[in-house]
Amino acid sequence: MSASPRTVVIADPIDAAAVAVLESGPCTVVDATGEGALDAAIGEAWALVVRSRTKVTEALMARAPKLTLVARAGVGVDNVDMASASRRGIRVVNAPAAATASVAELSVALYLILARNLYQRILATKSGTWKRSENGTEISGKTVGFVGYGRIAREITRRLQPFGVVTIAYDPFVTTTTDGTRLVPLDTLLGTADFVSLHAALTPENHHLLDAARLARMKPGACVINVARGPLVDEAALLGALESGRLGGAALDVFEVEPPTRKALLEHPRLLATPHLGASTHEGQARAGRDVADEVLRALRGEPLQSLVNPPRGGAP
Repeated sequence: MSASPRTVVIADPIDAAAVAVLESGPCTVVDATGEGALDAAIGEAWALVVRSRTKVTEALMARAPKLTLVARAGVGVDNVDMASASRRGIRVVNAPAAATASVAELSVALYLILARNLYQRILATKSGTWKRSENGTEISGKTVGFVGYGRIAREITRRLQPFGVVTIAYDPFVTTTTDGTRLVPLDTLLGTADFVSLHAALTPENHHLLDAARLARMKPGACVINVARGPLVDEAALLGALESGRLGGAALDVFEVEPPTRKALLEHPRLLATPHLGASTHEGQARAGRDVADEVLRALRGEPLQSLVNPPRGGAP
């Protein structure tokens, strides 16, 4: 008698084409995106597909005795208890390249909006105020400083080069660049950059990477852009830097608490706030779904995984 097909539980909505790819594999696919559906399905899950909504906690994994794989349809895995997953021998995969272009394009858009103060001018024009007396700035000749110089930051640099932007970066894990970006210490970056753009992973060491002391070292009138993880920035300190006039502006696509709760920060006229939509493009979501679907199929076939985040002890294939 053949073994029952393994069950792949989809906890968060993913691209329909990716679901079809999973359904073509040697598995049973269960849609558990509805309210209460995950509770009913988790006990049979061999693989669990999530985006950012579902929190894969130790308690959830304890209710999934058959679980061997968590597939995150996106880049960050901070919604997965990685220590518990590794301890249980549960492999975690993600889609590290799926949102690169989407996040890079959003970042460039935020630089341009901040430079020209477009948000406030759009609001004023729509409200009937014809406000032309204040000049913005060009980004040509300005310096963008990347805190973290991985895939996304390098893609942003490629898009910025036609604008004539100078790029510098701080990343303790990068020793050379091939695109003209100069690697500098963090304090040098903060004192030099007109735009400080955050692209670092969230770790205990990076929590509040931009705190009051580091914000005070920034070039007067500079802007902060965070499209990475909210807790990289101390939001109370950021508000203080905006209120004091030290910073020219800030753009946050991510927040310490989501949805954000700091009303004074959200209402500040020099803050751009977007609802964690860096990866929210049709193309980015299609790539993320397809990438994790392909990884799940590789796992089902016993093939090596390409985006394994936590190789478990013992070298599971």
